[in-house]
Amino acid sequence: MTVAVDTETAPPRQERAPGRRPGLLSRLRRAGQKHWYAYAMIAPVVIVLGVLVAYPLVRGFYLTLTDATSLNSARTIGVNHIDATYEFIGLHNYADILWGPTAYERFWSHFLWTVGWTVACVALHYCLGLGLALLLNQKFRGRVVYRMLLILPWAVPAFVTVFSWRIMLADGGLVNTVLGHLHLPQPAWLEDTSWQRVAAILVNTWCGVPFMMVSLLGGLQSIDANLYEAAEMDGASAWQRFRHVTLPGLRPVSATVVLLGVIWTFNQFAIIFLLFGGTSAPDAQILVTWAYRLGFGQQPRDFAQSATYGVLLLSILVVFTTFYRRWLNRNEQSTL
Repeated sequence: MTVAVDTETAPPRQERAPGRRPGLLSRLRRAGQKHWYAYAMIAPVVIVLGVLVAYPLVRGFYLTLTDATSLNSARTIGVNHIDATYEFIGLHNYADILWGPTAYERFWSHFLWTVGWTVACVALHYCLGLGLALLLNQKFRGRVVYRMLLILPWAVPAFVTVFSWRIMLADGGLVNTVLGHLHLPQPAWLEDTSWQRVAAILVNTWCGVPFMMVSLLGGLQSIDANLYEAAEMDGASAWQRFRHVTLPGLRPVSATVVLLGVIWTFNQFAIIFLLFGGTSAPDAQILVTWAYRLGFGQQPRDFAQSATYGVLLLSILVVFTTFYRRWLNRNEQSTL
């Protein structure tokens, strides 16, 4: 059956001019009408993030462009309110921190120690976590009990763990007592600068290995067992199976946990602060604890310099994350 359509009486179809797009307001209105439910669901999260993240970030960046301290900021004393008197000074804080006469003592020495601390901690987290994950991936009696014991340092609150280590690393603590019985040197873990850094890496490793172990264990269990069987049938040794099957299979998980480990360790405030305090052990302070010391651990409190450290920390991590992701993408494309 054929249906004839009278083209003369049919209503003309409105065609959009080529290259012409709807305006921004019309597109937003159309998207709102179509996806209003999704926008309503995410609105509370956006508002909370705006209040807790966006506003402090913008406010902190503004303070970096001023000379704000506890002496010239707005404050209330009794019933009297004192207005802020700090002034706009542009990028002077950044120049002073990065290239000022005492830039090395105030920034670069802490930056180098922060980088060294991050590399050492993340390397130990990954190597020890991978070794424990490989061990727990085997079938043996009591494996569930060992998993629970190894996860325990991660489950205990950080302040409890750090305070426990602080007691054990004291002069008459458990660690030095055991070393004394073994006729080994008893370092001043909490007083000597070099040993303070070793103690910080030790405590952070204790706290961070369980997370890495659990993440890598999940990655190991997702690798197809047939790959190991095929490699074994081809005569591959245990090292060759680990190198050519295990490590490539763990690549997606490893990339994620290493990135998270770098970000968390670079900004690991709790362990350094609880182990040494906010004002002691100046040479063992990383950038984030040094920023806290400038803003809250001295008089007068230098809000502008502290905020500048925060912006620099954020910038460093953004740059690192960008290059890290590009490096991973380049390696993935080269292996295809």
